[in-house]
Amino acid sequence: MKSLIWKSVLPLLLGVVIALFPAPQGLSLTAWYYFAIFAAVILALILEPMPAAAIGFIGVFLVATLGLAGPKPSDSIRWALSGFSNTTVWLIFGAFMFALGYEKTGLGRRIALVLVEFLGKRTLGLGYAVAFSDLILAPFTPSNTARSAGTIFPIIRNIPGLYGSAPGETSRKIGAYIMWTAFATTCVTSSMFITALAPNLLALELVNKTAKISISWTEWFLGFLPVGIILFSVLPYLIYKIYPPEIKASTEVQAWATGELGKMGKFTRKELVMALLAILALTLWIFGGKIVDATTAAGVVISLMVITGIVTWDDILSNKAAWNVLVWFATLVAMADGLNKVGFVTWFAKSASALLTGMSPIVIMVCLVAIFFLVHYMFASITAHVTAVLPVMLAAGALVPGIPVKVFALLLCYSLGIMGIISPYATGPGPVYFGSGYVNRKDFWTLGLIFGLIFLAVLLAVGTPYLLSIYP
Repeated sequence: MKSLIWKSVLPLLLGVVIALFPAPQGLSLTAWYYFAIFAAVILALILEPMPAAAIGFIGVFLVATLGLAGPKPSDSIRWALSGFSNTTVWLIFGAFMFALGYEKTGLGRRIALVLVEFLGKRTLGLGYAVAFSDLILAPFTPSNTARSAGTIFPIIRNIPGLYGSAPGETSRKIGAYIMWTAFATTCVTSSMFITALAPNLLALELVNKTAKISISWTEWFLGFLPVGIILFSVLPYLIYKIYPPEIKASTEVQAWATGELGKMGKFTRKELVMALLAILALTLWIFGGKIVDATTAAGVVISLMVITGIVTWDDILSNKAAWNVLVWFATLVAMADGLNKVGFVTWFAKSASALLTGMSPIVIMVCLVAIFFLVHYMFASITAHVTAVLPVMLAAGALVPGIPVKVFALLLCYSLGIMGIISPYATGPGPVYFGSGYVNRKDFWTLGLIFGLIFLAVLLAVGTPYLLSIYP
C-alpha cells in the first residue's frame, strides 16, 4: 500500500516542482507548464501506480482542461482527441486483431509448432529464427508495425505456451526472451533499409530540402552495413546473455510438437482462410503502398475476418488488451505532439546545440546525434520526431564549420529505427510487445535503456569512422 502511495505521489511532486521553477529563457510559461505535466506523465508510466492507458488519459485531459494545448476550448479538445486519428495507433490495434485470428483458427499454434519442431531444440535457435523472419520482410515492408506487430507477433505469441511460459511468473522461461528478441530485431532492421520504416523516407526528403543532400537506397544500405551486420548478428545472442531464458534447450519439446501437429490433422477451412487473409495483408503492406495505406489494408483484412467468421464482432469488443493499448498509445501520441505544438522541442534542440560551441566538429556531430537519439523519450511517434527535430538538428549542425554534413545527415537518419527500442511507446510495435505481458514494466524500461545505449554506441563508434572514410 505504501509503495502504491509513493508511486502516485512522486509523479505529482515532480510536476509541481518543475512548474514552480521559472521558465527557462526563450521558453513560454505555457510550454514550461506543459513540460511539467509531460514529465509527470512519463514518470507515472515508469512507476505505473495505475494502468498506462489511464495515466495517458488523465494527462491529456488535464492539459486540455488547463488550455495549454490551444487558445480555445474547441482547440484543446481537438488536440486531446487527435491521437485517435493517428494511423499507427489503429495499425497497432489491427495487430491485436490479427493475433486473435491466428489464435481462434489455430493457425498461429500450427506455425509455432512447426517452428519448434525444426528449431526448438535450442532457445537461441528460435531467437535467430525470429530475427531472420523480420530481416526477410524488412526491405519490402515500410511499416515496422505491420511487419513486426502485425505479422511476426501474432505467430510467435503462440511459441511460449508450448514451453509452459505465460505472462507473469513463468514469462522468463522463454516468452520474455522471444518477445524482446523480436522487438529489438525490428528496431535494427528498421535502420538497415530505407524501405523498412516509413519515417526513413520522410527523413530523406527533409535532408534533401534542408541540406540539399540526396541519398539513394544503395547508399543508405551500404552506409549502415557494418553497423547492421554487427547488431543483427549478435543481437539474439546478446539478449540471450543479458536477459537469459530459463529454458535453454529441450529435446523433448520437439518430439512433443511433432505429436501435437499430428493431433491437429490437416489444415481446416478457417486456418486456410486466415492464411490467405494474412498473405493478402502482407502483399498490400509490401506492394500496395501507392494504392492503399497500411492501416487501411489492415482494416480491410479485419473486415474480411468478420465477414468470413474468423472472428466475431463480440470477439473484437471483448479484446480488452487491444482497446487498452489503443487508448494508451493514442493519448501518448497527443501528449508527445503537444511538446512540439507548444515549442518545447525546438527550444530544447537549439539550446542543446548552443551548449556545444567551442568543441571540435566531430565531437559536436556525435553529441548532436546522441541528443537527437535520447530526445526520442519525449515522442510516441518516430514520424513526429523526424518532422519536429530533424530539420532543427540538421540546420544547427550545418552551421558548425568543419562538420561533414552528409555523414551527419546519415547518422541522424540511421538512428531513427534503433531509437524505437528505448521505451514501450517509442515505436509502433512497442505497445504490442509491452501489452503482451511477457516483458514486465521494469524490465521493458531497463532493457530499453541498456539496448538503446548499445545501439547508439555501435552506431557512433563503428558508423562514424566508417562513414568518414567514405565521405571524407
